[in-house]
Amino acid sequence: MPGLDIPSQLVEVLRAAGRVAALTGSGISAESGVPTFRDAQTGLWARYDPQELATPEAFARNPRLVWEWYEWRCDLVGSAEPNPGHRALVELEHRAPHFTLITQNVDGLHQTAGSRAVIELHGNIRRTRCSQEGIIVEEYGDGSPPRCPRCGAFLRPDVVWFGEMLPAGTLELASEAARGCDLFLSIGTSSLVYPAAGLPYEALESGATVVEINPSETPLTPRVHFALRGRAGEVLPELLARSSG
Repeated sequence: MPGLDIPSQLVEVLRAAGRVAALTGSGISAESGVPTFRDAQTGLWARYDPQELATPEAFARNPRLVWEWYEWRCDLVGSAEPNPGHRALVELEHRAPHFTLITQNVDGLHQTAGSRAVIELHGNIRRTRCSQEGIIVEEYGDGSPPRCPRCGAFLRPDVVWFGEMLPAGTLELASEAARGCDLFLSIGTSSLVYPAAGLPYEALESGATVVEINPSETPLTPRVHFALRGRAGEVLPELLARSSG
């Protein structure tokens, strides 16, 4: 891509890397037309505070409101397609001897693109689980929200709400990947939301080369070895193309 500055040293690092970890945020999904959490609060939903739509307390207080907001968001996600950034990460998974993809996104676009083992830190909006038993439920009846066919409790989106812990074991797996990689890519994330924002620093402390791919600077930028300014769908395919020779 003309004008895209990719250092030759980074190309060599990518070629030599045996263990690669990538963390993706809302930026890569936005390139597919998926609105960020706050961008989704438009129209009817603009009058609601996030605390009214994405907390356990909000669901307990008004389960119908929360369910219908997530249904609306799920429809938006359902019409989105993976972009070149998603597909480049699939290619990188095939090329790297050991590759781990960690995402803060809940849209499932990495899996749609063909990524296999994806660590979903914040869950997946396309899945539904029982609010009481925590089990994933694939078939259920009508209702807003519907009821669990096993126990009768309300069903809820399988996502992490404000004030909730991350899914069991996911952060540990992500942390292991960050500490054990040679190359860590931070892609389309603001580097503000913890604990995910701490993963690049774990990689740095373990001696990995850390690369940030983002249109604008973040709190992580001063610490990385390489900061590539641009969209994931532009930068990632070019980076892989230059390192394939």
